[in-house]
This record gives sequence, structure tokens and C-alpha cells, in this order.
Amino acid sequence: MPWRKIEPMEQRIEFALKAMGTLNFRALCQEYGISPKTGYKWKERLLRGGLDGMVEESRRPRSSPQQLPEEAVCEIVRLKLAHVAWGPRKIRELYRRRHGEVASESSFKRVLEQVGLTQKRRRRRRGDEAGRLSKGRRAGAPNEVWTVDFKGWWRSWGKRCEPLTVRDEHSRYVLELRAMDNARSESVRRSFERLFERAGLPQAIRSDNGSPFASVHGLLGLSRLSVWWVALGIELERGRPGHPQDNGAHERMHLDISREIEALAQSDQETMDVWRQTFNYERPHESLGMRCPGEIYCASKHKYEGTPEDLEYPQMCSRRVSAQGAIKLDGQVLFLSKALAGWSVGLKPITEQTMEVWFGRLRLGEVDLATSNFFRADIRPKKTAIEPLL
Repeated sequence: MPWRKIEPMEQRIEFALKAMGTLNFRALCQEYGISPKTGYKWKERLLRGGLDGMVEESRRPRSSPQQLPEEAVCEIVRLKLAHVAWGPRKIRELYRRRHGEVASESSFKRVLEQVGLTQKRRRRRRGDEAGRLSKGRRAGAPNEVWTVDFKGWWRSWGKRCEPLTVRDEHSRYVLELRAMDNARSESVRRSFERLFERAGLPQAIRSDNGSPFASVHGLLGLSRLSVWWVALGIELERGRPGHPQDNGAHERMHLDISREIEALAQSDQETMDVWRQTFNYERPHESLGMRCPGEIYCASKHKYEGTPEDLEYPQMCSRRVSAQGAIKLDGQVLFLSKALAGWSVGLKPITEQTMEVWFGRLRLGEVDLATSNFFRADIRPKKTAIEPLL
């Protein structure tokens, strides 16, 4: 408002008092350099509120057309308290599923920030994304790759709890969350037998290099458990030693378990089953277009029919691995791995002096017939370690 360069409050009062008795209102407005609309506003303010009404009022709107009603705010807070680890985007999707129409994501963020139930996410620095798998498959459909690991242990009421976790990489579906009495190979195998009976077999399983999924010093890192997987026709995928980010999505799920189960010092299987049900059928995932894993996952068409008695090698000769992990070839004893004990390996001639040793679809290495030396594929690789059987 173009008042003259004196106190605006004094000018308004002076104008309003003159406006009460003037006959030419427009001329008075021109004298003060304001529009008739502004003049009538200050005249009305003086009549309605006296001198106190001449103070400049805030231009902030008294209400916003996008302001959430009180019941909506309460529902947002209630959903957040029921799912403390979920962010505004997931809470908004859950609200939409239950109530239909929903406010913007920014409105949900604002509500949760105002009540102190969310924090701004730390931006990752460049370089935090480094360390992905340099090779290996990534799932494009359910059951192409399962990921497996043990969640770090905690104690509840004096009892040690270290759950076994299995997850479908494509759908994010948690296939197993099992409180184990121990992490021995036989116990984990029994859990996988029940899982395979329920969900079928995956094409590949990704694990770290720890026991019982792998053996640090064993041939190709094979353990008794992973040998069994190969015998069932399952391919092995492993992260690099010391790089948990190679199985990062699985580790992220473990963080959720830490916040929502371990933090409450819970260790009973019933609690884990409820958490798995919520994760699979209620919790929306941004990477799935805000759908739940249970909306995408389906059981594998490759059914589990039990463990084969042995493996066959068409167009190869075979040898049974002894309990000491060795085979005999032309009277010579060749040590392979104790993890292969009881299984047959295939011998494939390459040259007159060289034979390849295979276990299922895994190339274990080569034998130099002239010297009877065995060269491991993971020490002196010559070809790819994975190849279909002939």
C-alpha cells in the first residue's frame, strides 16, 4: 500500500477519521494514494474494532483446503505407532488400502515430523553404492534366486536366538524365519527340506561364505549343505568375502528384524510367524510399486521330490567319493573334498593327458594324468566354473 513515508499506523488512523466525515470519498483516497477498495477496508476496520482494528493483520490463511481432518491425523499416527519402522510412503499406502482416498505423501511426512515419529533420511555419499556383485545372476521372476543367511543372535530370557532367514530375491517374500536351536548343517538341512516341500525348488541360492552354507577352505567353498543343494539341481551364488553389501537387500531385512523383534527381546516362533505374515501381506514395498511380496510370489513349479541316491553323468565316466573325500583314478588316490563324500563325480576327457572333474553342473578342476595331480578350479581356473551337463 503506497502510504507516505511516515508511520503507516498513523496514516491509516488519519485517513479513517477523515473518511467518516468526507463527502468525496474517492478524492480522499486519491489524496492518500490508495484505491477505494483499500480505503473502505480501513474505514470498516475503524468502525468495527476502533484503533486496535487499524493494526496490520497476518496474511496467513486461517485454514488450508488441503489440511487433514483431525480423525485422519489420528489414524496416520495410529498406523505409524503400529509399524514404527515404516516410513511415510508405506504408511500412506497402508492408509490408502484401508480408507480409499488419501492425502499427498508430503502431508504424511509433515504429520509424522510434527509428532516426532520420523526423521529425515541421511543421503548416501558417493562410493556407498560400491561393492556390488561383479558377476552372478539377479532374479527377474519368483524362485530364480533365493537368498539365505543367519540373523545375528540375541538373548531373550536367557535363551540364545539366531533365526534362519530365507527370502525370494525378486518378490522380497520371506520364505522362512525360523528360530533354530543350532546352526549345524543337519539342522539347517531339515529346515530346507520342509521349505522345499512347501515352496518347491529355486533355480539358485545366494549365501555368504560362512558355515554351514559354505566352507572357507573347501573346494569351491563347498560344504555338505551346499553339496546337497547342487545335487538337487540348485545353482550356487555367493557374495564376496567381507562384502555383506553383495546380499544387501537381505541384510536390510535383518535390520527390520532387529528393530521390530530383537529390540523387544522376543525369541518365540509365534512372534516370528506374525512378523513374517505382516511383512509378506501387509507391508508395501517401493521397489514393487507399493505392492506386498505376497501379491507377487508364487510357489516354484520345480517340485521337491526328495534327495536323489546319486548323480548320473551322461557321456562321462564316474567315480564315487570316499568318506575321506577322495577318488581313485588308475590306481592313484586324488583328494577332492570331504563335503562330497558319498556322491559320484564325473570325469570328462579333454586331451590324452587331461580330464575335467565335475560335480553336477560344477566344474571342480582338472586332473593331469601324467602326474596324477589335481588342479582345483578355484585356484587355477581355466574355464567357467558353471556349465550344463552334456
